[in-house]
Amino acid sequence: MNGTRLHYVEGGTGDLVVLLHGWPETWWAFRKLMPQLAEHYKVVAVDHRGIGIPDELKPSDGFTKKNMARDVHELIRSLGYESAHIVGHDLGAMVAYSFAANYPEATRRLALLDVVHPDESYYDRPMLRRPRTGFNMWWMAFNQVQGLPEKVFAGHGWDLIDWLYSNSLKDPESVTAFDRAVYARAYDTAEGIRAANGWYQAYHQDIEDLKTYDKVSVPLLALAAPTQYDQVEEQLSHIATDVRMVRVDKSMHWLAEDDPELVSRELLGFLAQ
Repeated sequence: MNGTRLHYVEGGTGDLVVLLHGWPETWWAFRKLMPQLAEHYKVVAVDHRGIGIPDELKPSDGFTKKNMARDVHELIRSLGYESAHIVGHDLGAMVAYSFAANYPEATRRLALLDVVHPDESYYDRPMLRRPRTGFNMWWMAFNQVQGLPEKVFAGHGWDLIDWLYSNSLKDPESVTAFDRAVYARAYDTAEGIRAANGWYQAYHQDIEDLKTYDKVSVPLLALAAPTQYDQVEEQLSHIATDVRMVRVDKSMHWLAEDDPELVSRELLGFLAQ
């Protein structure tokens, strides 16, 4: 659909809940939430375009969040639904917000985990942080570089994944060696890395697209780790009208894996309202 093939995992029955993962993960990021959600809803966890399909099928373009939201919209229609609850983490939250902005009539409720959408503030993020003033998000710039990341990381997916989780988990066992191997496999080939780079290289157009959107007015739940909470709240104050914020203290970023009990409880309560 929409010029690509999508891989997804489904379970449960009832109203549709779509789960959108972040970088560098796959649908597997929601493995701890899906059983609880599927007791009440039809749950579909989607791999973004370029992930979860053979290398020869990976698309070469279409990575703006607006177009990736169209991927999701066409998937929802293909499943026989007119609307869905949309839940996104990290890059998936960017796509989720874009979905709500572009398809408000198809958005029942919106939940964003730790990220909102690229905006002008992304251009002001420092490349070199002073010691003890925060995490250096080097991958934001590195993934913008065309042609190099796939040469550096191809065949070294494990090294990338293991470094990220080893440096961003409060409890190392919340993303086990098996989980890391699942993600490493998805980001281990040059074509897989190139496709994921496309998500980042589209940020410039994403920022321009955001300027054209009306404020999102559907009910919105935002869960954020302490380091992201203020930033998420500030950004949403400008681009959404009905927001509920929840702090996830047990996490530095990987909310659904670090504290699945809190996240599933908040999601179920929010979606049921």
